[in-house]
Amino acid sequence: MSDLDLASMASTLEASGQYRVLRRLIPRPPRPHPDGAKLRTGLFVDVETTGLDVRQDEIIELAMVPFRYGLDGTIYEVLEPFHGYRQPSRPILPLITSLTGIDDATVEGTDIAPANVASFAAPAALVIAHNASFDRRFLERYSEVFKTKPWACSMSEIDWSSEGFEGTKLAYLAMGAGFYYERHRATSDCLAAIELLALPLPKSGKTGLYRLLQNARTPKWRIWAEGAPFSMKDALKARGYKWNGDDSVPPRCWSIEVTDADKDAELRFLRESIYGADVEPLMRMIDPYDRFSDRC
Repeated sequence: MSDLDLASMASTLEASGQYRVLRRLIPRPPRPHPDGAKLRTGLFVDVETTGLDVRQDEIIELAMVPFRYGLDGTIYEVLEPFHGYRQPSRPILPLITSLTGIDDATVEGTDIAPANVASFAAPAALVIAHNASFDRRFLERYSEVFKTKPWACSMSEIDWSSEGFEGTKLAYLAMGAGFYYERHRATSDCLAAIELLALPLPKSGKTGLYRLLQNARTPKWRIWAEGAPFSMKDALKARGYKWNGDDSVPPRCWSIEVTDADKDAELRFLRESIYGADVEPLMRMIDPYDRFSDRC
């Protein structure tokens, strides 16, 4: 059966109102860009690892997919990807294999040269990951080049809920956008996320990348609620604070990121509702060069 026949059948099913058809993700073809358009190279990255602890777990798969985009958030071309496996120092746990499909036989004898990674990533004007706070911390330990780049997060820096999505997991977002792909494989994850960034969002009509660039370019303040009373944890959580339980600075406390316009209101909330005193919470401005890293 030809592709045209299949497309006609899918359209007929959807037009009935009784079915919704998911289409398999296919490579996005290049599109011409306007004369004189200022283009940038983005780099979507994804790692599969032996676990969640960046201090002791290791990368076992890395994909980097470069793409060319305009400053208005239009994606014009997806370029050739980088992909590699890496054998870790310890056997891969069955749980990781069940999630990723990667076992010890897959990675036996393989490696990913940090110099090759640095060379491939060097041209990128922006690095993006879906959950950048995870990928960035692993990649910065693997290659210094990732410390020199601005980062953005397609999971947290797009307001998916305001566009009608009820979750932020990559596979769920893809289903909401009408396509499916091979999950938990690094290159496929990158290509799926780039497709989401390229598509117009259902409510605003803007591309996902447009919204991402808007948020990523906006400096924010990280405010830490050091020493907040334990009894205030529910109030902080309801406000949007996140708990930091690792060894970053400062460790084991609640924190939030707010825009410059919201900073004073957040300080009032802490003083009046959490501490009951005129305290000066620790805070610093966060930009894309250190956002999602261990440095903030």
